[in-house]
Amino acid sequence: MSRLDSFIRRMTAQRDILDHVCPEVAKMEGPVLELGLGNGRTFHHLRERLPGRRIVAFDRALAAHASSIPEAENLVLGEIRETASRFIGIEAALVHADIGTGYEDRDAVTATWLPDLAARLLRVGGIAVSGTPLDHPLLQRLPPPPSVPADRYFICRRV
Repeated sequence: MSRLDSFIRRMTAQRDILDHVCPEVAKMEGPVLELGLGNGRTFHHLRERLPGRRIVAFDRALAAHASSIPEAENLVLGEIRETASRFIGIEAALVHADIGTGYEDRDAVTATWLPDLAARLLRVGGIAVSGTPLDHPLLQRLPPPPSVPADRYFICRRV
């Protein structure tokens, strides 16, 4: 599969999963955390699906499109592992993490810390959505919607 086709499949899976979980997230208390703002497309999508909801975005550096930049108090720049750790206990309703690189060695390092961070950021019952598997005792893996192939993108609930 070409990298373009792989990207399209990943973005489609991401959108379909977020659209699948947003109605449930809308009923929960707590902010939404976007780990990896990037260009800001997902932030923009979440802002449309969850109007009025506080969305805190994290990234190493600001590279988002001007229409997709959160307010200054909801933008946290620096190494995500370190900056997001300061928000442990915030009891987020949703943590979305799209910080995979496509390089197995780098993503393997991320997999050593991301699941625990996501679990500690979420409220009980909160949802984590990630392009990286989130294997953690406090995270129960949920099936994706039918449009998303297994192991393409991941959904978990904080138990």
